[in-house]
Amino acid sequence: MAFLLRRALFLLHLCLLTWSAWGKVELTVNDSLEVYLGDSAEIPCHYSFTNVNNEPSFVMIQWFVRAAGNSSRMRIFYSDGSQQIIDSNTDYSGRINVTSDQKETRLLIQNTQLSDEREFFCQVNGLAAGTAEGKTHLKVFAPPETSVIEGVLTGISVTNTVPSKVASCEARNGFPKPNITWHRNGMPLIPTPGRVNILILVTRESSGFYSVQSTLEYQVIKEDKDSFFSCEVSFSVPGAIRTMESHGVNVTVHYPTTMVELWKESPQGLVKEGDTVVLRCQGDGNPPPPFIFSKEQEPDVSLESSGDVLILSSVSRKDSGIYQCRPLDAVGHSEVKGEMQLNVHYLDPAVVVPKDSEVMLKGEDLVATCNALSSLTTSVVWHKDGEQVGQGNTFHLQDATYETSGEYICKVTVPSLPTLHTSGSVHIIVQGGPQLVGVEEEVQLEEVAGRMVNLSCEAKGHPTPSISWNIVGSQNWQEVASKENDHVTHSTVSVKVTSDVSALCNASNDMGAEVKAFRIKAIPRVTTTARFSPVEGSGVIIVVIILCLLLLAFLGSVFYFLHKKGKIPCGRSGKQEISKEKTTKDDIVVEMKTNTKNEEAVLLKAVNGEKKGPNDQ
Repeated sequence: MAFLLRRALFLLHLCLLTWSAWGKVELTVNDSLEVYLGDSAEIPCHYSFTNVNNEPSFVMIQWFVRAAGNSSRMRIFYSDGSQQIIDSNTDYSGRINVTSDQKETRLLIQNTQLSDEREFFCQVNGLAAGTAEGKTHLKVFAPPETSVIEGVLTGISVTNTVPSKVASCEARNGFPKPNITWHRNGMPLIPTPGRVNILILVTRESSGFYSVQSTLEYQVIKEDKDSFFSCEVSFSVPGAIRTMESHGVNVTVHYPTTMVELWKESPQGLVKEGDTVVLRCQGDGNPPPPFIFSKEQEPDVSLESSGDVLILSSVSRKDSGIYQCRPLDAVGHSEVKGEMQLNVHYLDPAVVVPKDSEVMLKGEDLVATCNALSSLTTSVVWHKDGEQVGQGNTFHLQDATYETSGEYICKVTVPSLPTLHTSGSVHIIVQGGPQLVGVEEEVQLEEVAGRMVNLSCEAKGHPTPSISWNIVGSQNWQEVASKENDHVTHSTVSVKVTSDVSALCNASNDMGAEVKAFRIKAIPRVTTTARFSPVEGSGVIIVVIILCLLLLAFLGSVFYFLHKKGKIPCGRSGKQEISKEKTTKDDIVVEMKTNTKNEEAVLLKAVNGEKKGPNDQ
């Protein structure tokens, strides 16, 4: 108690000395100081004394703080020439430090808190030299967390009469309070009644931070189906204002159909009867509405379809016409529709005149026609036996022959639609008397007597001709082949030639007759080589062998006799003379030829004799 009394008297004395003096203190401080949350804040306070001769020997410095919204203030530091005191039981008792010299004092606040955003007062008292006070507003900043934007997941209809919620954006735990602005495709959105509403919700967390939530309500239009909405968060930092922008979100915009298109999806190209046709309808509405299909001729009759597809199976020409599709969501646009013309092309079966078959006389002319009703231009080609014989709807047959007979096929095609084709045919029968194959009316032949000869005769005609034979000169003949095929008759006889033969082939039908003659001249048989039977051959061989043995014995006797008479010398010269001596007519060479079946001895010839015929032996 005594200490407090003395302290009060001391202060009163100082005040009296100050009032009685004419000195002045000039003090300089910053109006504000900005720091990040958690950083250290150093508040300088410069002072000087004027109107005094000497610097005062006693200077008292005090620091005070005043909470925002509170008029009272609290001292947190005191110093004079003898002591420095940090006041206890304050929010700054363990977080501040003060440094002072003759011109300046500095308050250092460590680990700044959000609650440090206050006014700090620096007071300097030099007694008779004067007193002064200044204040600095400390501002603490904490950037908010990354902004979070959420778009509306459900669709928004353009038919809504008031703005609808498009997206929400939130910036959490910032200090001071961050601000949120909205953008559409990068352009700022300004609140506009009936068009743009922006709702702001600010929350002061228990920690002292601010969380701001902004909701955008927007009157969407059809063009917004491709728009992107984003939010931008702006917040203060020491010495600047920073921003961060969220990613863009696209919302689903629902709008009615105002335009419809109908087209043929398949098949590609022209449509023919029997095809399966797929028609597809598409509108510009969102979501795509279901469609109603109909034909222009029967607009009130709905065709069975599936969504936006109409399938027509196995179409015919009666399915041709104008098809329409209408969306079910065409509110206020009842005339919105798509339509297209469907043409189903056809080709009827070919009609050939004459029909089926036609009988004509040999040498006559005939005109055949082939027509097929079609929705497209056709091409007609005539064929017979796989080969083209004519072109066009009309086919002319002139001077008919039997070769004219046969089946004529007309093929009708559509050049612009090759899969569309048909055909018809007519069978032509040429009627007339028999016509024998071959240009000769009479055939001359020669054949060795005793042999068999085959004579063939073929005749064409309608009705099919019959063939008969009349043969003179041979009693031994018979028909070995006879056949009829496609108005052609063929006959073959086998005749044994014993003498000159005359054969007539008679072909006839109801229309006439024709004859072909064969003349065969018989040639006598000639024998050039004697042949023996095995028994006769064996006897001849034995006789020849005996004759040869007798001849050899005779020749041996002659040689021996001549040798004795000296007519035949011995030695080399004798041998040479013998080889040069001409062989007489009487010398005979005999050749033996053996056969596995029989043995025959044939006297071939005399060595120097002339060649003899069989009758000369």
